[in-house]
Amino acid sequence: MTASKPNILIVMVDQLNGTFFPDGPAEWLHAPHMKALAARSARFRNNYTSSPLCAPARASFMAGQLPSRTQVYDNAAEYISSIPTFAHHLRRAGYYTALSGKMHFVGPDQLHGFEERLTTDIYPADFGWTPDYRKPGERIDWWYHNMGSVTGAGVAEITNQMEYDDEVAFLANQKLYQLSRENDDEYRRPWCLTVSFTHPHDPYVARRKFWDLYEDCAHLMPAVDMLEEPDPHSARILHSCDYAKFAISGEDVRRSRQAYFANISYLDEKVGELVDTLTRTRMLDETLILFCSDHGDMLGERGLWFKMNFFEGSARVPLMISGPGVTPGLHLAPTSNLDVTPTLCDLAGISMDAVMPWTDGESLLPIINGAERTTPVLMEYAAEASYAPLVGIREGKWKYIHCELDPEQLYDLEADPHELTNLATSDNPVIRATLDAFRQMREARWDMAAFDSAVRESQARRWVVYEALRNGAYYPWDHQPLQKASERYMRNHMNLDNLEESKRYPRGE
Repeated sequence: MTASKPNILIVMVDQLNGTFFPDGPAEWLHAPHMKALAARSARFRNNYTSSPLCAPARASFMAGQLPSRTQVYDNAAEYISSIPTFAHHLRRAGYYTALSGKMHFVGPDQLHGFEERLTTDIYPADFGWTPDYRKPGERIDWWYHNMGSVTGAGVAEITNQMEYDDEVAFLANQKLYQLSRENDDEYRRPWCLTVSFTHPHDPYVARRKFWDLYEDCAHLMPAVDMLEEPDPHSARILHSCDYAKFAISGEDVRRSRQAYFANISYLDEKVGELVDTLTRTRMLDETLILFCSDHGDMLGERGLWFKMNFFEGSARVPLMISGPGVTPGLHLAPTSNLDVTPTLCDLAGISMDAVMPWTDGESLLPIINGAERTTPVLMEYAAEASYAPLVGIREGKWKYIHCELDPEQLYDLEADPHELTNLATSDNPVIRATLDAFRQMREARWDMAAFDSAVRESQARRWVVYEALRNGAYYPWDHQPLQKASERYMRNHMNLDNLEESKRYPRGE
């Protein structure tokens, strides 16, 4: 393998609202390392998740396929091994592929093309989080979101999620050092390391040093309060989160948002560590860096929290790409996380003929090089808080949302960035024509009855299997990372001089 192929570092964060990244991090965010990265990057202001929930979003991100194609509809749907991911495509082309952190794979395959995983996952890999359309309105208390994340917002020096992300960052930096020491080999393998953090995902708890950065922040209250008449899906989300059982005060909201912003700064420190390691090991100039998130967080806008809908706070996510072959600049055309797999492969010099049959996205390299985006961005949602699948289309300034149970929604995001005026009931001829065009796109792309039937069958099957596998002997699917202790540090089968020389980088200085 020649050294001409770029290395790839993917930094993925969890539940980061893309409206706070209008052109890299917003000016008021304390995120110097992300801002420095943004200055070197192609930045995509209107980038969207494929599905606003962790597992379906991440499965789609890995493969470039919509949930209706991966069949990862929710946080407990199996990701089957035969779906090609960017890790498969890159590994097939000679790359070493590794993952440090979260990807929320469900099922016995916990690699999906990664040659190595450095950590376990933070979420379960079995079918226990399966929703059930046969029981609309049922809350599954032990794993559904509830508003305790909001009422419990505050400060802590260690939490479950901090412990996880600290480990993710440590092992990722350790891996970068290892890769740098292998960089001197004549036939080195290019590498793709995915570093996937779980912050700023709720619960909204942050370390004091980051919390204090936002003590006087002017953005601690949402722009839009709870609506008097929320749309039907928003009402279902409120029920799903058990909103009525909590008394949410303005102080709860402020503290939750302060912790969320603080955790962006926590992540910024992690990004800085990774870039610093690349710099000191002399790999930065030959490494593509892709910064992204799986989905967003409403953070109290419209009274909604977390994700699970297609409004901007939930569905819009940051995307920045820097490195060899990438011209820095801001791009306004709507794009999608579905585009990540073909883009990475394109930048790595992999033939698009080998990639495009297996993806619903498209390479962003033409946009980076000045071409216009002409295809719409597609989204799907069929998980908790829904009673039937929802689909969304973003094209130009328009966003269209459809569920068979609900009235249609159409928003002009240029005139109405907070999505307060549903134009689907307008008598304006231009708007009616626009709505009709979206209906035609939807009908050409989706058979909603078949989609609904596939989701229901998947859920019902999984409930049977999950209950069966929890009886008797239980073998978990969770990834168990292994280390070869006999090959680490100094052992008796090694020559000490050779070991010290091979583990030093740079050598001979």
